[in-house]
Amino acid sequence: MFIGESLCLVGLCLHRRRELRDYRRLVAENESLMVKTTPEIKEPYHARLFQWVVVLPTLCDLVGTSLAGIGLVYVDASVWQMLRGSIIIFTGILSKIFLKRPLKISHWIGMVTVMIGLILVGCSSIFTSLSNKTSGGKTLLGILLILGSQIVSAAQMVIEETFLKSRNLHPLHVVGLEGSYGFLLMSFVVLPAMYFIPGADVGNKYENSVDALYQMANSPRLLVLCLLYLSSIAFYNYFGLAVTRSLTAVHRTLIDACRTIMVWVVDMLIYYAFDKNFGEPFEKSYGILQIDGFIFLLIGTAIYNQLLDIRNFVPCWTFSSEELSAVNPSNSNIQDVSCSEDEDDEKTSLLKGRNK
Repeated sequence: MFIGESLCLVGLCLHRRRELRDYRRLVAENESLMVKTTPEIKEPYHARLFQWVVVLPTLCDLVGTSLAGIGLVYVDASVWQMLRGSIIIFTGILSKIFLKRPLKISHWIGMVTVMIGLILVGCSSIFTSLSNKTSGGKTLLGILLILGSQIVSAAQMVIEETFLKSRNLHPLHVVGLEGSYGFLLMSFVVLPAMYFIPGADVGNKYENSVDALYQMANSPRLLVLCLLYLSSIAFYNYFGLAVTRSLTAVHRTLIDACRTIMVWVVDMLIYYAFDKNFGEPFEKSYGILQIDGFIFLLIGTAIYNQLLDIRNFVPCWTFSSEELSAVNPSNSNIQDVSCSEDEDDEKTSLLKGRNK
């Protein structure tokens, strides 16, 4: 994962080179024209390459990914992906605490709805494990690990948003540094420690990285899958930070939540169409809970992003004027519409005038 992220530094160098080339071309054109009214062309700002503050989100990325990966061992991929939707709750709360971003009543309703969906998804996973006579305790442990990873990932996104906007760092810059620092931490701290800790892996190691490299070298299919994963991580993190820079960390989590249905569909497609040793079957007994939980997740996400107007379901006089004020463009791309009686009367009179 970190190798894939570090490749973004190559893209950063190419991006900076293109900016400097365009800047020099514009300067040369203006000098040749010798027009005094031409506005001054500013040289593109390039922050120094090594930013040690990026170590903090790197540590969050390392801890969050590790907890999520361990949790995936105990739950299905679809359940794992749905539980990751909890990040919207933690990101919203941390954004309010540290970024002082106000949360309107629609935000709170959306987060509560998401929480209900998470409870249903978690219950379906636990009930399924009990019905299959597997350990429900391990399933619960996996759920708790995934939720813990989302708290850490939410903190990472808030920190990244701070760096992107306050320090004016390019998304490729942040992702590339996180990958480089993460690769160094994994190579010289984490993996060596896991190698010397006793465990059930080859050679009585907790994590035998040497054997993992040997397997990739002797399996072309595994090597190709690792390379594809490497490239997908690079693009995924860059696009995610590009959304964070243009909008907010919350919008990034909202878009990321849309992956859930794709993971679930592909998981069942693999099981029923290709190989029953992989993928995930649809649980007839408790699968309806998972569907209900997924629907609640989608509704909560839509309410939070104000794609669903809660005033269509609750009389607008129950909300204060501040809660119905227009949404700041930096926080949302959907504008709220006030519903005061005076404006309604004014609109009615204007319509009558037009009809006349």
